[in-house]
Amino acid sequence: MSLRALRPFSTSVRALQRIPQVHPADVVAGKAPGPPVERLTPEEVLVATVSDAPRELQHRQVRIFKPTKNTMQSAKGKTRVWRIDWDVLPGSGRWTNPLMGWQSSADYMQGTTLAFRTREDAVRFAERQGWDYYISEPKKARIPPKNYADNYLYVDGPLRICHTK
Repeated sequence: MSLRALRPFSTSVRALQRIPQVHPADVVAGKAPGPPVERLTPEEVLVATVSDAPRELQHRQVRIFKPTKNTMQSAKGKTRVWRIDWDVLPGSGRWTNPLMGWQSSADYMQGTTLAFRTREDAVRFAERQGWDYYISEPKKARIPPKNYADNYLYVDGPLRICHTK
């Protein structure tokens, strides 16, 4: 590179003369340091830039929640994890199947959920992907205290327990 090509953009010619000229082959061989390169840390790089996901998915809002207990079961299985799912798109082309009456949709992310051990893991993942998110806090289960003797206390009104035999 000639000094004339750099001169219009530089403040002084002497400053340019102090920069040592390095041959590219020396940089490749490791004999000379190359030019300084600005690199982003892994925390600064969004996964969306390298994941090849569709652009429509990058701007969707996700919900982070802890699922509730299945009402048909007494155990609390699958309630210890935090999940991420996508909100329903308003114009996603929903239709009703005329034979069965099922709802259908053109939204391919509607049935997709991701599971995480903690809420912080789910938030970190959503931020890393560049997704907008909101957190639905779980409601605390309130279990009233019960005593067997309360079944036989006198209460005005109709009988709560009626034994016929």
